[in-house]
Amino acid sequence: MTATDRSTELITVAAQAAADKLAHDIIAYDVSDVLSITDAFLLASAPNDRQVKSVVDEIEERLNKELGAKPVRREGDREARWVLLDYVDIVVHVQHSEERVFYALERLWKDCPEIELPADAKATRGKAAEYADRQQAAEEAPALRELGGEVR
Repeated sequence: MTATDRSTELITVAAQAAADKLAHDIIAYDVSDVLSITDAFLLASAPNDRQVKSVVDEIEERLNKELGAKPVRREGDREARWVLLDYVDIVVHVQHSEERVFYALERLWKDCPEIELPADAKATRGKAAEYADRQQAAEEAPALRELGGEVR
């Protein structure tokens, strides 16, 4: 069994919406062969709680506006660290970058086929790692200065 055309359409619109709001590492999996409750998962992340919320809001708005789809369930909204949007045909996970690394959902679904995404969404791959590297460098810079090291 493979994801339905409707599921693929929902994933494509949601992935583009996430990319437009600068989400990181957007990826989608066809989970229809291993789960009976949904056809596909979309995973995306953002570096802070406010951006997670912004990505979620944009996905929800675009799916409703363009495809008339509304989630049957929305969870994790209060903390905005990991928000789940359940559209029955698809489930969207938008995680704070730290949660994305910690829970590593990709490991769970790596044997499932990836769903082709728009170019803008594909271009986000690796952005979370770049952000983490910049954050680490910024945190280490004051310590290096104290030790007389060079900061680039």
